[in-house]
Amino acid sequence: MTLKELQEIIRKTYLHKDRQRGLEGTFMWFAEEVGELAQALRKGDREALRMEFSDTLAWLLSLANLAGVDMEEAARRYAHGCPKCGHIPCRCGEVRNRYPREEPETP
Repeated sequence: MTLKELQEIIRKTYLHKDRQRGLEGTFMWFAEEVGELAQALRKGDREALRMEFSDTLAWLLSLANLAGVDMEEAARRYAHGCPKCGHIPCRCGEVRNRYPREEPETP
């Protein structure tokens, strides 16, 4: 299945509800799913990760449908690697871990 096909399935399945909820309400559901994905990443539960990644993608596609954005077209921005430097792998600056994992304190 392509991204375009999945976006169309999400549109047919949820657009009526998404329109009733509106862009802001749909965004709030998306944000909640991102939070659930963050929890699954911390726990490392493979099944939970699979489910939360799929839920997050579905809500992102719902938002794109409401905003009139073709996600397959939007994804082409990355078709040739990094959209900033144009390289694969990216050669932009140094990688920084802005959100390091919290390590338990040692006594």
